[in-house]
Amino acid sequence: MKIGVLVKQVPDTESKIRVAGDGNGIEEGDIKWIVSPYDEFAIEEALKLKVSAGAEEVVVISLGKARTLEAARTALAMGADRAVILDDAGFEGSDALGTARALAAAIEKEGIGIVFGGRQAIDQDSNQVPQIVAGILGWPHATWINSFEYEGETVKIKRPVGGGKVEVARLSVPAVLTCTKGLNTPRYASLPGIMKAKSKPVVRYSPADLGVEASVGAAGAKAVHSGFHMPPARPEGRMLSGDLGDQVKELVRALREEAKVL
Repeated sequence: MKIGVLVKQVPDTESKIRVAGDGNGIEEGDIKWIVSPYDEFAIEEALKLKVSAGAEEVVVISLGKARTLEAARTALAMGADRAVILDDAGFEGSDALGTARALAAAIEKEGIGIVFGGRQAIDQDSNQVPQIVAGILGWPHATWINSFEYEGETVKIKRPVGGGKVEVARLSVPAVLTCTKGLNTPRYASLPGIMKAKSKPVVRYSPADLGVEASVGAAGAKAVHSGFHMPPARPEGRMLSGDLGDQVKELVRALREEAKVL
């Protein structure tokens, strides 16, 4: 069995985000890029499963610009065996559906039997691609899992569903699973791991290689992100004066007449 991990490269949470001049994206020149944090739980769980189930290999799959290789190298340094990078110009402009089509085609081409991903990427927080991948492949899927047990033909998972409750389910394999905090503790890449990652195999596929030329990229996109802007500046606060009773009356009046929240 081959284990796949969907990895996305995102801006570091410490980066200062600036909107691009045309309003259709962000300025990328001075941004530090990292593996989306929830994807690290997916990488770790895939590495653990490889050992416990005696799997053939862990394959990282990522779609993005050429710099996406940096994120894949991080996963390889953690212990993944191989990377599949979809950085061909034909993929540029893909929406969530186009991205999922490309990833699903790569999963099929690689003969992968189980796929892990992060519960969502921290850049756009769309929480869509893994579920769409599962739909395209016709595989069962579970999201936001924080417990995983491999049982051969099936897997047992637990996932929070709100109100302190936990859902327990069994899924047949192959399956797509997205991971959240609490599932495991991701390992750090060691120095030997970082050195080995430089020589681990990296495969690149074009849309033609995957047979998805007509359904990916800007031409195949059903949704377009545009009109980016920063949140409006927060108005200055106002201090209330006078005795406590007057302050309460003025606060209620301001909330009702100015803020219009009452």
